[in-house]
Amino acid sequence: MDGRKALNRWIVAVAAVVVQMCLGAVYAWSVFLKPLMAEFGWSRTEVSLTLTIFLVAYSLSMIFGGRWQDRAGPRRVATVGGILLGLGCILAGRTNTLWWLYLTYGLLGGVGVGLGYGSPISACLKWFPDKRGLATGLAVAGFGAGALIFAPLATRIIVVWGWRQAFLALGITFLFVVVLGARFLIDPPSGWEPIGSKTAKAGKKQDPIDFEWRQMLTTRQFWMLWVMFSLSASSGLMIIGHLAAFAREAGLSAEAAALAVGVLAVLNGTGRIGWGAISDRMGRLQCLRLVFLVMCLAILAFPYLGSALTLLIAAGTVGLGFGGILSLFPALTADYFGTKDVGANYGLLFTAYGIAGVVGPSLGARIYDATGSYYVAFIIMACLCLVAAGISVFAKPPRREM
Repeated sequence: MDGRKALNRWIVAVAAVVVQMCLGAVYAWSVFLKPLMAEFGWSRTEVSLTLTIFLVAYSLSMIFGGRWQDRAGPRRVATVGGILLGLGCILAGRTNTLWWLYLTYGLLGGVGVGLGYGSPISACLKWFPDKRGLATGLAVAGFGAGALIFAPLATRIIVVWGWRQAFLALGITFLFVVVLGARFLIDPPSGWEPIGSKTAKAGKKQDPIDFEWRQMLTTRQFWMLWVMFSLSASSGLMIIGHLAAFAREAGLSAEAAALAVGVLAVLNGTGRIGWGAISDRMGRLQCLRLVFLVMCLAILAFPYLGSALTLLIAAGTVGLGFGGILSLFPALTADYFGTKDVGANYGLLFTAYGIAGVVGPSLGARIYDATGSYYVAFIIMACLCLVAAGISVFAKPPRREM
């Protein structure tokens, strides 16, 4: 397939969703915890370190993958990512020692996802200059939906054939599907614009300035986006990491707690598409500000929840907001710094999410251990969203100042 030939851009969008679903399936990792602990006698902490290694490798390799795909195109980088992820899972099925599990699923799989994650997003941003929010929302929604599809599948395989066969089946699936989907992840021809779009009618003079990543790092707008991303993602990840535990300690049943987690996950995916589409009409920054305020109010409500229904409403609201965060920041990166180097640029911005993944859940745990309650943690996380909303007032696009 020639990257110079214009495709139907919705084919690219569908391929992006399919690839992201496979990459996001790694969050089904929890289904392997107990089987591995039972067979080898490893502690929960030892086995869980695999996911930590994966997340670190994922975050760091995304920077390299972004820079590579800006030069070589998304198809090649996504293909390599799919191969590494598939091999990581296949080899993890031959685990007999912890270091082998860390090396295969943790390191190899993490690098594979890190290389692959930015490619579908970058391709969609370039093919949909008139619908960046919607296109990005679809791509990242695929990532979020991966665990919902592959976790039950892996669980069934584990029950029937064992965890080694589950790793093997997932690895072969990822290897085949991601590599196939990557064939359609190409950049549009130079100068291409969708027919009839506002972007095409406005002409090139309206395009944002393309910032190379070193130039981007010198702008205050990048650091404003980075801080907003880090603060809001910390809040969302704190809720995600402690939702079930909080629900049980609030006196709700295990079924209600599990249902709340499921509702949050589903609305997280819905929010990625919904907020992205809304932002195309409402404006990206205005939409993001609304997301922050909605999350702030929902988190403030948590200490006062008294029923399963109110828990579901609050959890679903946080899920909707968190989904918006993950779809709006990639689109904002393209809006502010252009699409020419969007892979590297968003890879650097995404480090804020990596920091949030450590800060949010761990801060919630520390506060609970110190006080015996999540109350202070909820207040702090709501305040972080409020601070992010305040910063957004001043985060004007850099092209307007140059």
